Order: sequence, then C-alpha cells, then structure tokens
Amino acid sequence: MIKTTGWRLFLLTFILFSAATSSYGQVAKAEAEIRNIMQQYDVVGLSVAVVQKEDIVYANSFGLKDLETRTPLSNSDIFRIASISKSFTATALQQLAEAGKLSLEDDVSNLLGFKVRNPRYPERVITLKMLLSHTSSINDSQGYFTLNSINPAKNPEWEKCYNSYAPGTDYQYCNLNFNMAGTILEKVSVERFDQYVKHHILDPLGLYGGYNVDSLDGSRFTTLYAYNPDSNSFSPSPSAYAPRREAIRSYVMGQSTPIFSPTGGMKISATDLAKYMAMHLNKGKYKGTRIISKKSAKQMQQEIARNGYGLALTTAKDLIPGKKLKGHTGSAYGLYSAMFFDPKQKYGFVVITNGCSAPDSDEYNKALAATINSLYRHLIEK
Repeated sequence: MIKTTGWRLFLLTFILFSAATSSYGQVAKAEAEIRNIMQQYDVVGLSVAVVQKEDIVYANSFGLKDLETRTPLSNSDIFRIASISKSFTATALQQLAEAGKLSLEDDVSNLLGFKVRNPRYPERVITLKMLLSHTSSINDSQGYFTLNSINPAKNPEWEKCYNSYAPGTDYQYCNLNFNMAGTILEKVSVERFDQYVKHHILDPLGLYGGYNVDSLDGSRFTTLYAYNPDSNSFSPSPSAYAPRREAIRSYVMGQSTPIFSPTGGMKISATDLAKYMAMHLNKGKYKGTRIISKKSAKQMQQEIARNGYGLALTTAKDLIPGKKLKGHTGSAYGLYSAMFFDPKQKYGFVVITNGCSAPDSDEYNKALAATINSLYRHLIEK
C-alpha cells in the first residue's frame, strides 16, 4: 500500500512537472516570435493578454513605454485604446435597453431631440441599432467632434453627413455614429457619459480605466507614437491624453458628450481590457458579476452589416486561418489595438502597441495580427 501510494505521488508529480515544462516551453517560443515581430515592424512597445474562459492565462509587456526616457512598458500601463472604446458605449446602451429606458429600434431623432433623416430617404427612420452597427447611412465628412455637424439647425451643410443609400441597407464605418450614441446614453441615463461607464461597467468588473484623463493616474499613461515612413521615425502624440479641462468645466449634459469621445476615448491597460473581454466572451458575465444579459451579449456579437459588423463588435473570419472570432480593432495617434475572442471555444486575445511601422492589411495591423497568431499557436492550439 505504501509503495503504491508513493508511486502514484511520483507519477502525479512527474505529470505536473512535464505539463509545466511544456507550458514554459510554449511561452518561450511565443515570446521569441513576438520579439522577432517587434523587430520586423519597429514596434516601440507591446502589451498582450490571453484569456481562457474567465482567466488571464498569460500577460506580458515588451519594449518601451516612452522612447525619450527609455522606460520599459509594464502590464499596469494604460493606453488610449481608440475604437475598441465603441464596445463600452454599446454595452452601456444595452444596459439601458434591458432596464426598459430605451429600445435599439427607437428613432434617434426622438432620442437626440433634433431631426436625423437621410434627405434622400426622409421617411426612413434611423434607429439606434443602425448607429451601433454603422448601417445608419451617416458619414464623417462634416466631422464628428460635435453633433452640430449633423444638426440641421446648426450646420447648413448637414445633408453631406448622409450617404446615397437608404438607412439600414449598407455599411460605412462612422465615428459620428458613436458620438451620437454616447450622447443618447447621457440623455437617457441622466448621468455624465464617463461617470456612467465607470459606475456601471468598470467599477462592477473591478477595472481601472476611464474616459476622463483627470480621473486617472497620468504616470501610467503610455506615450503613443505616430510613425513617419518618409523619415523612418516616430513622433509622440501628447494630444491622445489631452485633459480638455476647460471644455469639461463648461460641460452641458446631452450636448458636450463628444468631449469624452464615446467613439475612441477609453484609457485602460491590456490586462484590464482582457477582463472586460472575458465578460463578453462569457456572454455578459465575469467572475460572478453580470453586466449585461446573455441575450444582449449575443445581440452585440451577431452579424448585422454585410461585413459581419454587429453592435460595436465585428466578426473576424481571416485573422486566424479557419477561426471565427468576435471583437474590434483600434488605431489613432500611432496606437494600434486589437481585442478578439472565440465565444464558442472560450479563448481570446488583447494586443496593443504604442507605435510601429506595420501598415494595415485587410483591416488588421500586420504586427498585431502576427502576434495574435503566434499566441494562438503556442498557447491555445499547442
């Protein structure tokens, strides 16, 4: 009996040791590939996180947070993540829909308080769902930093904000859609946009981040660098974290919302963004805390537009060959970000760089796409 117990203990120890050694070996291979990718595309800094089910199974940061000071990038450092921010806006609106305060089929004219109609199709209602899926027929040609661009009472050129096709029949990516959606969130919730997201999404999930620069520790901001291919050089983009204090001091609820950029203004670390992703991966719930219902989570992930875009989440069919992922990308000020997950196999990736020379190809930054594929091969597929 003693001999048998000893043998079982030895066997269990051997199995655990072998698994740990194998896992370490796969991590080492992934990290070696990532460093090669960074060298190939002149990546300044790179933060990555891998999720399985509800757990972050791997997180690491490579390269520099700041070129001038040569400060290494760490997992706790914060990025302005650009258009992945749109999913926070849509998630918040799903909460209001579940509470019966609005419907995705509501006419946005009624929600905003001024007429929103494509002049070529004046009888066609533009709904909140159309805004969130970029099928509204609205474009960014008149700008998107203020809703005056689309308000007939404020802009004599308002008609240029609309495309030639009927609302709901085609797709064009449009940032104005989400500054409108964020304004609707504020009008309906009667809570300032940045505060609503903090109180109803970030705080319940235990995440550190936000849209208001002055509410965050500025020492954690990662410097973003725009790449100039002509000189093969990087320039810092300090405007990414502009606090806009004067504009906030004169803030008008339901009007000044674009100041916080519901379309791209979230600041958060890769690891905390991965926890938020895990919530969507698990249909609205993370570590026992439900943010939105399963129905709402599935609705955000459904394919609505012709290219697979849903409600601030899109479907990627070629990012990892043979895999169908849900998520979003972001690019602004030299930053590139990606958040993609498989809701069936329960894994996902967050990859963010503060600057690189890699061009976009078929919607995906080449450095981020290569990194995601390396992480998948070595840590998920094995």
